[in-house]
Amino acid sequence: MKAVITGDIINSQSIPSETWHHALRGIFGPENSEIWEIYRGDEFQLLLPHASESFSKAIEIKSRIKCISGLDVRLSIGIGDQDFKAPKITQSTGSAFVHSGRNFEKIKAEKLTLSIASDFPDFDEVMNITFKWMNTSLDNWSSVSADIVQIFIKDNNLNQEEVARQLNISQSSVSQRLKRANYDLIMQTDRIFRKRISELKA
Repeated sequence: MKAVITGDIINSQSIPSETWHHALRGIFGPENSEIWEIYRGDEFQLLLPHASESFSKAIEIKSRIKCISGLDVRLSIGIGDQDFKAPKITQSTGSAFVHSGRNFEKIKAEKLTLSIASDFPDFDEVMNITFKWMNTSLDNWSSVSADIVQIFIKDNNLNQEEVARQLNISQSSVSQRLKRANYDLIMQTDRIFRKRISELKA
C-alpha cells in the first residue's frame, strides 16, 4: 500500500511564501512532480511508496512548518493504491489519492490538522482518535519544541549529547525540550502505526 499526504499551510499569507516553500522543498527533496507538487497557492501533495512511513513524514512536515513562527499545517493521509501514474501527482489516481483528497476537504470543514482515511474504517477510527489527542499538544508546539522534534525525526539515530553540541545547549535542556514536545509519545504512536499498517497488509 501507498500513502498520499494532502495538505495546506495555515496562515500562509502571514509571511513571504518563499519561507515555507523552502521548508517544504527541504522535506520533499528534488523537484519531481510525479512525487510531490505545490499547487493552488499553499496546498500540496506528496506520494509515499510505503504507507508505513506516512505518520512519521506527517510529523516531519508538521515540525518543520511549526518552526516558522505563526504557521501551522493541515495534513490528510490517504492509504491505498495508485492505479494510474500521471506526469503530475495531482493528476494521478487510485484509492490513496481519493481517500487523501476527500478526507482533506472534510478536515478543513472540521478544523482538524491531522487525519487519516483508508479502506479500513476500524483502523481509521482508532488512529484518528489518537491523532485528536496528539493534536492537543502538537498544535500548540512552540517553535523550540517543533525544532527539537524535526531534528530527531529526520535522524532518530542521533543521541541527545550530539544534538546538545549542535545547538550549544546542555543535554538536560535537550531532554526537557523533547519532553515538552511529547516526543516519546510520538515515537510510541509511530511504532503502533507501523504495526497496524503491517497487519492491514496481512
